[in-house]
Amino acid sequence: MAGLGRMGMRHARNLATRVRNADLVALCDPSSETRARAASELGVADTYSDYAALLRHPGLDAVFLATPTSEHAEQIIAALDAGKHVFSEKPTSLQLDQCKRVEAAAARHPRQKAMIGYVRRFDPSYRDAYDKVQKGLIGTPFMVRSQTADLNDPSGFFVQYAAHSGGIFLDMSVHDIDVARWFLGGPAAVRVYATGTVAVHEGLKSVGDLDNGIALCEFANGKVACFQASRTMAHGHETLTEVVGTQGRLTIGANPRLTRVDIADAHGMRNECTPTFYERFEPAFVEELDAFVDAIAQDRALPLTLADATEATRIAIAIQASIRERRSVEL
Repeated sequence: MAGLGRMGMRHARNLATRVRNADLVALCDPSSETRARAASELGVADTYSDYAALLRHPGLDAVFLATPTSEHAEQIIAALDAGKHVFSEKPTSLQLDQCKRVEAAAARHPRQKAMIGYVRRFDPSYRDAYDKVQKGLIGTPFMVRSQTADLNDPSGFFVQYAAHSGGIFLDMSVHDIDVARWFLGGPAAVRVYATGTVAVHEGLKSVGDLDNGIALCEFANGKVACFQASRTMAHGHETLTEVVGTQGRLTIGANPRLTRVDIADAHGMRNECTPTFYERFEPAFVEELDAFVDAIAQDRALPLTLADATEATRIAIAIQASIRERRSVEL
């Protein structure tokens, strides 16, 4: 495991205790304090401050990356060149040419598996909805509306890294973009238009980012999608996707329930909401790592391709350009 921040530690715990057929053998992070704390918690003896040294760990088969996005492309390529399978958190890169470099590196190493973590494809509810669409339950899908909305953090911690995140749509909505293409059959985008606002976190203005945005995307086959992103929800985290077909509609996540408990009190009827994306998708994070490990062990195709990840990034970059230039963008 390379990168032992919030997501890195969550992946590491899953690899150590919950993922089938995987042994967590080494940890990598530039912070000696972080490495020592993680090694003690996870019972891992070998730790590295240098990523190149990690790749030389005896008997290592695969590397998992939860490092800064700016490092993903080079680290994926280095792992492939070192003969390792590699899983990376999304996105592949904030730059399209770097995504293409990763694809080219993977093509040079066809025996190795390389996968980007688009976790919603592994969520049981999304999987069930996708299977129903494939069976024709709602006819031919032609429109998707998908949103990622985070609970507002009054501290505005994300303002600190906003200048390096690629913007709200690259940071948050690539998941929605990937889901839309998945349900619609993997079409290429031809035009996007986006707009948004800074409703709460004024510090975002100095780096040209938003805390709420909405985008429209047209695809080559005449299908369409709408994406909404928010960092300022009062009630909790809410991931919602609606798929509209010629004979019906499916909605995933219409009520962001933490549990199945309904509360009736002086405030009316209500339920508790998922506080963050991790509570919402915790089982899916295990499922995606299981799928990656099983693909290695059984030498079978991965459930999503690097080209899928590149296309999600390409669309998100165009959406960010639309916001910045205040115009529709042709792809």
